[in-house]
Amino acid sequence: AALRYQGTDTSLDVPFGARENMRRAFETLHEKRFGFTTADRELVLETIGCEARRAGPDVDVGTASATGEDAPAAQVHFWSGGGEVEAPLYKRSALAPGTHVAGPALISEETGTTVIDAGWSASVEARGELVLRRADAKAREVIDATATPDPVLLALFNNMFMAVAERMGAVLRDTATSVNIKERLDFSCAVFDDQGRLLANAPHMPVHLGAMGESVRTVLKSRGDTLKPGDMIALNNPFNGGTHLPDVTVIAPVFDDAGTSIRFFVANRGHHADIGGLTPGSTPPDATRLEEEGVVIDDFLVLSEGEFREAALRELLSSAPYPARNPGNNISDLRAQIAANRAGARDMAAMIERYGWAGVSSYAGHVLDNAEESVRRVIDRLSDGEMTVKMDDGLPLSVTIKVDHEARSARIDFTGTGPQRPGNLNAPPVVCRSAVLYVFRCLVADELPLNEGCMRPLELVIPDGSFLSPSHGAAVVAGNTEVSQAVCNVLLGALGASAASQGTMNNLLFGNDAYQYYETICGGSGAGPGFDGASGVHTHMTNTRITDPEVMEMTYPLRIEQFSLREGSGGEGRYTGGQGVVRTIRVLSDTVCTLVSSSRKIAPFGLNGGGDGAPGKQWIEHADGRCQSVGGIASVDMKAGEAITIETPGGGGYDAFTGK
Repeated sequence: AALRYQGTDTSLDVPFGARENMRRAFETLHEKRFGFTTADRELVLETIGCEARRAGPDVDVGTASATGEDAPAAQVHFWSGGGEVEAPLYKRSALAPGTHVAGPALISEETGTTVIDAGWSASVEARGELVLRRADAKAREVIDATATPDPVLLALFNNMFMAVAERMGAVLRDTATSVNIKERLDFSCAVFDDQGRLLANAPHMPVHLGAMGESVRTVLKSRGDTLKPGDMIALNNPFNGGTHLPDVTVIAPVFDDAGTSIRFFVANRGHHADIGGLTPGSTPPDATRLEEEGVVIDDFLVLSEGEFREAALRELLSSAPYPARNPGNNISDLRAQIAANRAGARDMAAMIERYGWAGVSSYAGHVLDNAEESVRRVIDRLSDGEMTVKMDDGLPLSVTIKVDHEARSARIDFTGTGPQRPGNLNAPPVVCRSAVLYVFRCLVADELPLNEGCMRPLELVIPDGSFLSPSHGAAVVAGNTEVSQAVCNVLLGALGASAASQGTMNNLLFGNDAYQYYETICGGSGAGPGFDGASGVHTHMTNTRITDPEVMEMTYPLRIEQFSLREGSGGEGRYTGGQGVVRTIRVLSDTVCTLVSSSRKIAPFGLNGGGDGAPGKQWIEHADGRCQSVGGIASVDMKAGEAITIETPGGGGYDAFTGK
């Protein structure tokens, strides 16, 4: 029988039987795989499988026979264990069942050659199968921490650190209950060193990844000496490394075997569908203070030596001035985030067990050094640049990039950017930092994880009091999504790398006290030298999916009536900008609809003579057929049967169009 928790999509197979027996088997398996169970959640019997068998005639598969002696056919030289070795070469046809071959060795046959490295052995089974086994599965692979970095090991550790984050993401997706996390994949997972520096990430949300290190360093500063094995910290404060309040981060230290020294951190950040605030979905367009956007979680001990502090968490979520509307949903997703961190911590511990702390630590440093050098190579070919663009409210966003080729560094100065806004289109400095990290990582052609090393050659100047560095307590929910996109556009434009992409995430929310739904809508990306923009894609700081129509309509009182490309919305040029999309959603119950978007008045710019992309627009169709235009930032009460249509911006074109 395949069982799953109500609200999740991941089922586990258990033997069919009495209800309690199946529940016990499911919980045992769930605890083993994901590290937690939820006693008060209903189980769903998803499928029952049955198998029918009947006896058939016995089949004689025979046994293998050898055609010669088991002695080696020759002694050969090949590369193994980091150096050249002399080892025996066997002919597979000569090996009788029961033969064991210890590595290093080669076994050749007509269709190939099997390499058996040192520490491995091969055995020939009764029917001639060749089975390779590790001689000592727990043998530590000694790495010389003082040696010059080995390019092969560097690539290996780059990918191993990334694999840890990717596995964390898989666990989070499999155990989450919210559509936002399990369907839209609005989350990020990453690995950090003992100083809170980002080492590696899975390819999740760029706007999260450049900011999470500041959250880890906040925890280190406040709790460094008091953290214990099994502790995890939750926070979402945008002024302590958060991005906006719906993005909740859970951080876990990875200790040494003695439980006394922190070796690494693993962390993940997930967008919760609602964390309180003035409007359902926690993106109120008229918020002027941070607390109006939801519950502020600052350095909260969510797991204490392995014990989930559910009562304290529920109290926190329920006692704010504008509390969470469904604390149970938040708690469920936080359980999933904890499970993801546990998986990451186990993987990091296994890596240290295999390669030793000194080896893993040394290559963590090499990973950062390699990223630094990769960005310096990018800077070698860059020139100075500057750009100022206006946003929809008329405020300027300015950047000046000064390249020092002798020092192989760059100064990125946002002086000239407009002042802090009274509303929520402000971004904490970590959001601007995330955008800079993302842009310069995009300019690197090599395969490497986005990490802290990329920032070493870069000096950032972010003027205090601007909308890129607002005062503590300012509203910021839209800055995370909208300002971050604009910063990417202006940076790429100043560098001559790309015309503007849509410059918005087109945040759309529906909700009331019964449900909350959130999505970001794709659009057109900007064209650049040698390439057209892509159509109907998420760009730059967002990397989420759109919710599947079947899932959306099955879960919420909403119906999708149109989702298509917006023809002609990409900017013209030798290389054309990508097209936006048209999306129409009809509400089937009374609800509050909130839209937070940009590029409605100011079009995404073209570059080098290319045309601008079309700005976005939206309207509501009332029951009597009237259509009402809606602003780019608005909250509207919608009645059952009404529909909203959104046309998202296209990307800018590149290079003046010369015709054929």
